[in-house]
Amino acid sequence: MGRVREYITREIERRGSIHITLLDPDKVDIETFVKLGKHAEDAGSSAIMVGGSLGVNERILDEYISELKREVSIPIILFPGNLSSISGKADALWFITVLNSLNTYYVIEAQMQASVILYKVYRNLETIPLAYLIVGDGGAVGFVSNARVIPFSRAEIILAYVLAARYLEYPFLYLEAGSGASSPVPPPIVHKSRELYNGVLIVGGGIREPDTAYEIARAGADIIVTGTVVEKEPEKLRKIVEAVHRGGNEKKRRDM
Repeated sequence: MGRVREYITREIERRGSIHITLLDPDKVDIETFVKLGKHAEDAGSSAIMVGGSLGVNERILDEYISELKREVSIPIILFPGNLSSISGKADALWFITVLNSLNTYYVIEAQMQASVILYKVYRNLETIPLAYLIVGDGGAVGFVSNARVIPFSRAEIILAYVLAARYLEYPFLYLEAGSGASSPVPPPIVHKSRELYNGVLIVGGGIREPDTAYEIARAGADIIVTGTVVEKEPEKLRKIVEAVHRGGNEKKRRDM
């Protein structure tokens, strides 16, 4: 287990649930990117994910991450949208399988191609296996990943994929409603996913309010990811992080 993965595990054990901020270099200039990253750390985020579905390449990532690392001490984890979204400046990389993509490229072919690049060029970059399931609205990532997005009304199908991630022994599972989604993953689906899945459960998309973050953490999410809120309402981020920790503490007490 790598250093970043160990850190995430310790943080979850300590708090019950943690918050990670997602920043997209394609949406902001470098000065704003660094400012938002500093704000995320100050607000209590445990890590920063960097990536986006479109418009990001290695040169941009190297520049943005290098500047950010001068200002923050929490880990920076790549959240790649394509093969050019890899940077040796980051601390780790989510090695993603899109479970419900209709295109095998996002299931195994991109991973095969990335593996050669990682082995030859970025051998020191920590990789963390991640099963990625796109649900609800799905957002831009649903289109880009050619996913058969699963509506919340078909919870039984979502949970069948959750079980698949369990039996494939993915250590991390991300339920993604999509950036800027109209609705987040409902707490009952999060709760049932927590019962079925024995790895680290991540939930993101459509989480804009502290009460929502609290309910999702309390339902069983180990990690909650927000991105849009830090870009549009950065002053609200601290309250969301505090709500995640409160919900995580309740989850931890319930599970003891």
